[in-house]
Amino acid sequence: MRCPFCTSTDTQVKDSRPTEDDAAIRRRRECPGCNARFTTFERVQLREIIVSKADGRREAFDRDKLLRSLRLALQKRPVDPDIIERTANEIVRQLEQAGDNDVTTKLIGERAMAALSQIDPVAYVRYASVYKDFREVKDYNAFLADLENVCKKVG
Repeated sequence: MRCPFCTSTDTQVKDSRPTEDDAAIRRRRECPGCNARFTTFERVQLREIIVSKADGRREAFDRDKLLRSLRLALQKRPVDPDIIERTANEIVRQLEQAGDNDVTTKLIGERAMAALSQIDPVAYVRYASVYKDFREVKDYNAFLADLENVCKKVG
């Protein structure tokens, strides 16, 4: 593993342990060249997932991109960072187990929205505003009205 500070390839593992949800191995490393310490995560990848974009482009699935979008939606919300990690892991697991190597951005967005709806309502609306490309206040109003109707039916 290359040191992110000095780029030396001679790093040493000081500690290894599974993450809380057993979805990865957390390794604490040290670089003998610059004495810096850093953490890496090793995850099982069942299959290579390719994401089909709305404009027709295709690219490799990037878990970190998903994680960033979840963190952005949950920014300054009272949600434990471990919940965000577990949510990203669960979405990735769902995508890998779906059996299809090609997934659409729409499917990823729907999975993220479904997860956020269970975690934090404000984050859910934040994510929806980007995912559904809200342009005006009326877009928010319509979304919130629909959400309110769904909540009334469930409750």
